[in-house]
Amino acid sequence: ISIKMTQDIFLTNSLGGKKEKFVPIDKKSVGMYVCGPTVYDDPHIGNARPLVVFDILFRILKNTYGDKSVNYIRNITDVDDKINKRALELGLSINSLCETTINDFHDDCRALNVSSPDVEPRATEHISDMIEIIETLLARDHAYETSGHVLFSVLTMPEYGKLSGRSLREMIAGARVDIAPYKKDPADFVLWKPSTPEQPGWDSPFGRGRPGWHIECSAMAKKYLGKEFDIHAGGLDLIFPHHENEIAQSCCNNSTKNFANYWLHNGFINFEGEKMSKSLGNITIMNDLLTLHNPISIKYAILTTHYRQPIDFSNELLKYSSNIVSKWRDFIKKSTNNHLDQDFLKALEDDLNTPQALMRLQQIFNDLKKAPEDLELSNYFNNGLSLLGLVPHFQKTELSLDNDDIENMIARRADAKSNKNFELADQIREELLQNGIILEDTKSGTKWKKT
Repeated sequence: ISIKMTQDIFLTNSLGGKKEKFVPIDKKSVGMYVCGPTVYDDPHIGNARPLVVFDILFRILKNTYGDKSVNYIRNITDVDDKINKRALELGLSINSLCETTINDFHDDCRALNVSSPDVEPRATEHISDMIEIIETLLARDHAYETSGHVLFSVLTMPEYGKLSGRSLREMIAGARVDIAPYKKDPADFVLWKPSTPEQPGWDSPFGRGRPGWHIECSAMAKKYLGKEFDIHAGGLDLIFPHHENEIAQSCCNNSTKNFANYWLHNGFINFEGEKMSKSLGNITIMNDLLTLHNPISIKYAILTTHYRQPIDFSNELLKYSSNIVSKWRDFIKKSTNNHLDQDFLKALEDDLNTPQALMRLQQIFNDLKKAPEDLELSNYFNNGLSLLGLVPHFQKTELSLDNDDIENMIARRADAKSNKNFELADQIREELLQNGIILEDTKSGTKWKKT
């Protein structure tokens, strides 16, 4: 659907911390780079939030400036020490782990109806671009070689810290910074590191090795968007050190004042009131959520909170979201024009205010229920859903469950009951029932049959 925006877009720029009117460098070629996944583990709900949020931004930009005038890059980090460690733990080859994780990631993107980027570069395909940048930084004395490593010298970048808005010492105190005796300054970060024979490695002027994390995005962004571009986005946790380091090495390499003009960051996701973390064991894997819930209910739940704020993700929120979208299903129709309600549109153009946009959509829906033959209301409703990417999964389709899937859900229901999480247990029973599976609890265990 092609919808022309007639109002200005405003975005909160982390570089300065203020809401600003978006003015692209070139309206005919708007550039956006979003940090994609490091493919070492199953994607979780925290990974899904930036996918959903910045897909909305991509859709708004395309409909403002034209489908062909926005260049959206979302990378894949497929060389990283986390990948090496995880592959070793699982007894898999690095390539096998990466391909499996990438496939799972793409499955989640399709389920959530997230647009594909224009280019999805992999880090391993751009090693030569990284080496070229490192050579330039060395030649300009922004980097130095030591103990087989190449490090960026932060003291050579006077504006280091401008994204975070904090001093160098404050940033180091609040983040994990590798301490190494060969560093000139504790904040200096790795551009290149040596590889053992067992580790992935590439030949370079600095010896066989592999790139540091930060240089990967700098190289890929420059390759596809140039020395300066419009928008760089990602999770709040990436501001320091990742994005701060990208800016430092890119500006020093490119001899530019800025790398990206607008920096956008989405907030964290908490689960049932607690911060999601592996140490707490409450990481919510997308595959598990998609087994239990309509993808559009999950997407709606993500959009109920402003992207910059933390979400308290919960079973209650999912239940609420599912209730809303189930009522919308019967009003999905093909639009006869591309008109958008102006209040709905204004909300999205005001720093992606999706909660306000959803509220307006609900108001339109309430009016449409009273006047189902009103064609303009129907168009406003359906075009709004389309712009948010909420249409395709409204069809009343059943999950494709085989016997292993059913047994797995029954086992999870048993775990939920033993943990006194009866709401989740009931939810799993209901999900199975909707897919034609009846459960019967007996003394010898839970049995099931198809309706």
